[in-house]
Formats: sequence, structure tokens, C-alpha cells
Amino acid sequence: MQRRQVFGQLAAAAIGVTVITVRAQNFPDKPLRIIVPYAAGGSPDAVARILAQQLGTVMGQPVLVENLPGSSGIAAIEIVRNGAADGYTLLMADAAHWAVNRVMKTKLPHNFQKDMAPVSIASFSALYLAVHYTFPASNLRELVAAVKAKPGTYTYGSSGVGSLHHLTMEAFKQGLGLDILHVPYKGTGQSVPALVGGQVHMAMAAYNSIGGFAKEGRVKIIAGNTRERMAMLAQFPPMGDAGLKDFHFPGENALFVPSGSPKPVIDKLAAVVAKVLAMPDIVTKLNAAGVEPPRQPGPAALAETIQRDIPRYESVVRNAGIQPE
Repeated sequence: MQRRQVFGQLAAAAIGVTVITVRAQNFPDKPLRIIVPYAAGGSPDAVARILAQQLGTVMGQPVLVENLPGSSGIAAIEIVRNGAADGYTLLMADAAHWAVNRVMKTKLPHNFQKDMAPVSIASFSALYLAVHYTFPASNLRELVAAVKAKPGTYTYGSSGVGSLHHLTMEAFKQGLGLDILHVPYKGTGQSVPALVGGQVHMAMAAYNSIGGFAKEGRVKIIAGNTRERMAMLAQFPPMGDAGLKDFHFPGENALFVPSGSPKPVIDKLAAVVAKVLAMPDIVTKLNAAGVEPPRQPGPAALAETIQRDIPRYESVVRNAGIQPE
């Protein structure tokens, strides 16, 4: 009897593996969708839409983009993680979701690392520290000297408490012992105009938000918040040039599926994403949106990124004395 049970269990397992393999081979056989936890028009939305059309062409099925902004991305994450683990619904997330929420929210309905499976980083970009055109500095060395000469005098604007803009600046301050006052706004739609209008001395923002003002001479871009220079904006140095070892707080948009999704399906998605990201016209479109393809696509590189980000943001929040909500 025991032998029959064992053989039965083995047979059932073999059938299960066969079914998964067949499904993976036939994947996809219906439309896919990418859930974006931001409003239309921002970088994550732009990246999702740039990739969606070409992904659909390569896979032979439409890829739809749905925006679900608000609640720090929690609502969007919940929809994906509670959906079918079959690879047909993906989440476009960033460090705000896999790292910042973890350290800024006292209660979360999910554990991102356990509940979401990485597919691939989809884009890579820097946030840039910019100053008002009247600020007495035009490079990192001069900025650090100016702030240290008058501690507590200068202000910086961010897109809100706990935003990537805020935490990057706090990490910059902590690394160099700078005293700059934080002025939180409700998004870059407010913080960038405040910088341009001179209500704050400096701000962190994506290049697409401040590049036009820099060309007009209304702001000066000082440095990016990545370890290395962006290939498409190599004229701007990284903050590491100020003496900060391994300073790296990039804006990375990445694709995830629910945990438990079949590995062959994840591998197939990752391979298609990598193929699309290598296409010259896609690179051109991403660059126009202010981002670059990732240095390393695929699940492993994304998992490594998450492991890197969580302790970094935890340290920044703790040292800045920011209270979780």
C-alpha cells in the first residue's frame, strides 16, 4: 500500500511538472498586462509603455498597461500579488516599493521580497542635485564648501517625506556631515517650481524635470546620485566624486510577477525583456524618456539590487531620525 502511495505521489508530481512545462512552452497564449503604481506621464509609466508594445510584438500577444496610482503603490502591489501566479500580470515597481515602504510603513499587508518574484530591471536612471542659478556654487566641491561655511542656512526641496528625492539628499548630507534644511513638497510638480522660483536653494529631481530649466540657465545641475556617470548624461559627475564611497541611490524601474509563478515562465519573460531592451530603437526611446537600459537585466541582478537597497535605505531613515508612518 505504501509503495502504491509513493508511486502515486511521484506520478502526480511528474504530471504537475509536465503541465507546468507545457504551459511555459505555450506562454503566452492570451494578453498580458503591466500594473504601474503611478499616474500616467511619469518615468515608470513611460518605461512600461515603451516596452509594452515591443514585448507584445515579440511574444505575439498584446501587453496592456494599467495605471493604479496612490497609497504608496500598496494597492497596485496587492492586485498583482493576489492575482494568478501565471506570469500574465506584471508589476512595474521601484525602490520606493521594495525598500522604502519596508522602512517607512509600520504596517504593510505584504512582504515584497517574499510575495513578489523578480523578472528584470527595466530601466536605470539618476536623480540630479540642482541649485538655483544664484547659488554660490557650480560644482560639487564648491557646493560642499558653501554649505559647510554656512551650516543650516540653505534649504533643499523634495517630493515629500520618505521619497527617493528626500532620502537621497539625507544620505548625501549624512555622508559629508552637511546641514541643509529639508522642505517637503507634494511631488516634483511643486518642488521643481520652488527651486526655479528661488523658494529653495536646491532640489533633487529627474533630468526630464529640470533639464529644460538648466538649458535656460535658471538652475545649475551639480551631480547625479548614482555610483557612475550616466552614459547619456556623462557631463554630470556622480555624488561619489565628493568623496562618498559607493554612493548609489538610482531610480530603477523593474518588473515583477507574483511569487509562485513558474520558473520557466519567469525565465521566458526575462529573456524577452532582455531582447527588447537591447533593441536600438527601444534604447533611443528610453533615452528620450530620461532613462537607460539596465547594465544587467534578468532576475538575479534585480534580486541583488533589492538586497543592496534595503539596508541602505534603512540606514538613511534611522540616521535621519525619520519616523515611520
